[in-house]
Amino acid sequence: MSGGTAGLGHPLAASPAAVAARGAGALAGARRRSQATAVADAAGTAGWAARDMAVLAKRTLCRMITTPEQVLNVTAQPIIIVLLFSYVFGGSITLPGHGSYREYLIGGIFAVTMCGTAQGTGIGLAIDISGGLIDRFRSLPMSRAAVLAGRTLADLALTIVAAAVTAGTGLLLGWRIHTGPADTIAALGLALLFAYAASWGGACVGMLARSAESAQTVGLLVILPLSLTSNAFISTARLTPWLRTVADWNPVSVLATACRQLLGNPDPSAAIRSWPMQHAVLASALWSAVLLAALVPLAVFLYARRVQR
Repeated sequence: MSGGTAGLGHPLAASPAAVAARGAGALAGARRRSQATAVADAAGTAGWAARDMAVLAKRTLCRMITTPEQVLNVTAQPIIIVLLFSYVFGGSITLPGHGSYREYLIGGIFAVTMCGTAQGTGIGLAIDISGGLIDRFRSLPMSRAAVLAGRTLADLALTIVAAAVTAGTGLLLGWRIHTGPADTIAALGLALLFAYAASWGGACVGMLARSAESAQTVGLLVILPLSLTSNAFISTARLTPWLRTVADWNPVSVLATACRQLLGNPDPSAAIRSWPMQHAVLASALWSAVLLAALVPLAVFLYARRVQR
């Protein structure tokens, strides 16, 4: 009897293999639950950051709309620039191939306007810092990136208004789009992508500037040379070789050329044998992607360092 009982074993006893299998199953179940919890936490964090970003963008946009200077900056300024270059300088500027200067001009003004988004973002953030707004944000459970993203999105919305005013003024002066809706949408998308990338550059300046005046000065020191050493207002075909090379790789030149190509406007740069001018649409997208990849983490880092002081 004792030998038979020992051979059959206890009915509740389990083999080592079964115990190992149950342990592996429990471990796998715990791992799945942990992964599901991590995904849920990440989704909750992303949703929280998105809500913060939307609230801050709305707050910034509402404040901009009630500020006359901001409204004039996106309405009157584009009109003045278009009229100034069309009537004052247009008669003395001859394009290679004798194309319409007014049709050539609008693509350049689009590019300069997108670049100018950086200055608005830098000045706005410098004002927020000097006014103590960023210090108040520091005491709230808010995403660091949402503070900057809300500001850049609000500036992008105003840039869309400025682009619409520029296009409307150009249409009144004889500028026309000679391509289809797809190319027009592509040109608008490229322009807004570059504007958004430039606004993150402005965010970096705003985090480093000690005042709104210094942010404005730094913005002008960057935007003015970029605009004047580009093909925004004149063709670069007759520039000296070294300066033409600089102008051809200038992101403002690349965006202006891409807009002209996509909108069917005069494009003397098409005859220039340089990679950015021959592949302006791709080059503009790459410029924006590189700027975003470099400037977004830098701006968030500078913001985190600023609020820890």
